[in-house]
Amino acid sequence: MKVIYVILILTIILLTVYFVIKSVDFRKFLTGAFFVSAGIQIYLAYAKVSIPVLGTDILQTPEVGYTRGALHFVLCLICFYFGFVKKTKQ
Repeated sequence: MKVIYVILILTIILLTVYFVIKSVDFRKFLTGAFFVSAGIQIYLAYAKVSIPVLGTDILQTPEVGYTRGALHFVLCLICFYFGFVKKTKQ
């Protein structure tokens, strides 16, 4: 059963990467999603709010929130560049 789960997860990852590479609209969507996520993560970390991880007793500390916010902002910039700035060959 584990093998089936691993194959299913790898298939989903490969399909996502395929759509990111082929679809400019998907990159534009991800730009907005990463921007909002980065803003929320940084805001909650600045307010020193610990976020519970769904279904567990683990809490995301504000330090982890700053790290995730920074990572999502970098991903936002990358998606912005490849979605809006760089022109693709057609």
